[in-house]
Amino acid sequence: MLRRILREPLLHFVVLGALLFMVYGVLNRGAPAGADAIVVDAMRVESLAAQFQRAWQRPPGAQELQGLIDTWVREEVMYREALALQLDRDDPVVRRRVVQKLGFMADAQVPVEASEQELQSWLDAHPDDYRVEPRYALRQLYFDPARRGPRLDADVAAARAALEHGSAADPGDATLLPASLDAASSTEVARVFGQEFADALAALPVGRWQGPILSGYGVHLVEIRAREPGRMPVLAEVRAAVERDLLRNRTDVSAEAYYESLRQRYSVRIEARPPGASDDSLARAD
Repeated sequence: MLRRILREPLLHFVVLGALLFMVYGVLNRGAPAGADAIVVDAMRVESLAAQFQRAWQRPPGAQELQGLIDTWVREEVMYREALALQLDRDDPVVRRRVVQKLGFMADAQVPVEASEQELQSWLDAHPDDYRVEPRYALRQLYFDPARRGPRLDADVAAARAALEHGSAADPGDATLLPASLDAASSTEVARVFGQEFADALAALPVGRWQGPILSGYGVHLVEIRAREPGRMPVLAEVRAAVERDLLRNRTDVSAEAYYESLRQRYSVRIEARPPGASDDSLARAD
């Protein structure tokens, strides 16, 4: 009788189940009750209290702290349920936020300081980005082509000759343009008179009326009173801009390298050809 009972498959199943249950209990001793357990540890409580203090400039009271904990637990419950329902899938807003957060984590690994040698090397490698522009102190007289008509060239020549002899018989036409600029950069000159006018100033001598000089408004006579040539600055003059650009470049390079390291883990298959895409543009995705 006992031998027949020991041979019963049902008994074997019960014994095996009991053994598995005992092994599971040993391996998971002290573990949380399950995936549904929410633990508000001391670090979380301190973080909630610190956030409150930053916002209100004082520590939270007992009831306020309990309210913060209750709110966090409520959010955690809702968050876990949303994930269980896969509400995070196919949501472009959630997708962008998660990608952005991963990007921030990658950016945090980039050194935030640069040595003097690194800054100088960056400046030497990108001189045109930091070159100091020429500056001009100038006077100008404006001649309106619409008002002067066929007399324009003769009037400009006569006014220039008079100015060269110390006379101002023809002061030009009324305009809202400034009659003079003082220590204006070439970019500032171009913003007021146009790029064509600003480019012409580089070839004009100092201290003499010259023209006609064209602008988007008409014709001008111009006297360069002083010129400060463009030059390459020393590092101390443009340190902030150089450091900003160098660190931004480091971040971009690091982010691209990080992406490439992740990209190698995946095989991408594009099942629908994008409009206008060539075979070469899709080669990388294969």
